Amino acid sequence: MNQKTIRTPVQVEGIGLHSGRHVRVTISPGPPNSGIVFRVSGHAERIPAAPESVSNSHYATTIGRNGARIQTVEHLMAAAAGLGIDNLEVEVEGGEIPALDGSAKPFVTLLASAGRAQQPAPRRAIVIPYALRVGDERRWIEITPAPLLGITYTLHNDHPAIGRQELSWTSSEKGFVEEFASARTYGFLKDVGFMRKNGLARGGSLENAIVLGKRGPINGLRYPDEFVRHKILDLIGDLALLSRPVIGHVSAFNAGHALNVQLVQAIQRALGLERRAVTPAEAGASFVPLPLRDGFGPNQGLARV
Repeated sequence: MNQKTIRTPVQVEGIGLHSGRHVRVTISPGPPNSGIVFRVSGHAERIPAAPESVSNSHYATTIGRNGARIQTVEHLMAAAAGLGIDNLEVEVEGGEIPALDGSAKPFVTLLASAGRAQQPAPRRAIVIPYALRVGDERRWIEITPAPLLGITYTLHNDHPAIGRQELSWTSSEKGFVEEFASARTYGFLKDVGFMRKNGLARGGSLENAIVLGKRGPINGLRYPDEFVRHKILDLIGDLALLSRPVIGHVSAFNAGHALNVQLVQAIQRALGLERRAVTPAEAGASFVPLPLRDGFGPNQGLARV
């Protein structure tokens, strides 16, 4: 199976969940073997979406390099991974990926509107040869050998709307799009003041997050177990930092971005993985998009959502 990118550039804009700023993102085709590479408008620095680029994983995944920083990349990364898109160039005006509705579904729709293009380079899977585990007895995440990528996630929270939720997913595009992409991020009303005082959730609202009061969600749920579905969505996005498909089964208990990133770093160390961004100039004429007959036809110009 070969690598894929998108056929045409697309653009989206909205409010950053944590910064509260209006932000705009332009996503363009990327050359083979480059992975997903970000750039902040006005900065020449290219930031590959890779474990070594992660600068913060508290409440969201932030990547950066040499003073350039981009927050909350996980939902866009999950959408790309869920659609099997390997290589993208992402330019960000505002320093954060927009929250949109708090899920990955708008990014799935955006990338689908761009069409997908097959590239003349094979996908190289990361096959997990033995178990790797990070965390402690309270929160942990591990990956073990398996024939396919699978995730089993257990979320336990004393809040009456959450309780104990457990769900499993075996890698499939249809399952991702229909069962996980629409699951929204969530937060607790009691924590909003503290988070905003510390520079977080300044753009959070009932339009881009599930907000939990004392008794339950103020703005309703899309799924009864939307909380654990969103945890799996975030994990898919963080695993995509490895820039290659992962073959193994991930089990997690009350993990989050910090442990997700620790796991991808452990995989990188254990398998001696190394990746650097390939520039368009380096890729040269080898970048030849080929149309895929998968229902996502080509679009002309710049699409928006």
